Amino acid sequence: MKKTLETACGVLAAAALFGIMALTFLDVCSRKLLDNSIPGSLELTELMMVAVIFAALPLVSLRAEHVSFDSLDSWLPAGLRRRQAMLVHLLCAAAMLALGWLMWREGGQFLATGETTAQLKILKAPFIYAMGVLCALTGLVHLGLVTQPPVEPAEGEGAAL
Repeated sequence: MKKTLETACGVLAAAALFGIMALTFLDVCSRKLLDNSIPGSLELTELMMVAVIFAALPLVSLRAEHVSFDSLDSWLPAGLRRRQAMLVHLLCAAAMLALGWLMWREGGQFLATGETTAQLKILKAPFIYAMGVLCALTGLVHLGLVTQPPVEPAEGEGAAL
């Protein structure tokens, strides 16, 4: 299941990022060579950026690659660090599941009103629904991590000030 999630989210994020890169390249070439921008390129870039960000959320949580403040962790006993990690994962799970539910509800409202992008008239609801599903997946990842021991950063990871 972990491998499927990593593959699906990784492919989605990578494809969207590649799409942003290709669209930006073609748009710049079009502006320089043809003196005309690709219509709706900003809207498409925004929608693909949503895909990159929200597809990366479950991956970042699954790999414990999020930003964390761990300056005091070396001073805490292992048992307290374990309970702290459990609490953090439970809070993150609750927040992401709630956000997923809110996004899903908002997607329904966007679908009911037929909300579209300004220039290309692309329905926004599918993107809002996808954001909700990916937030919920991230919440489920955090629920799965509640029972796991805290991840120790690898040697050389992070930055020291």
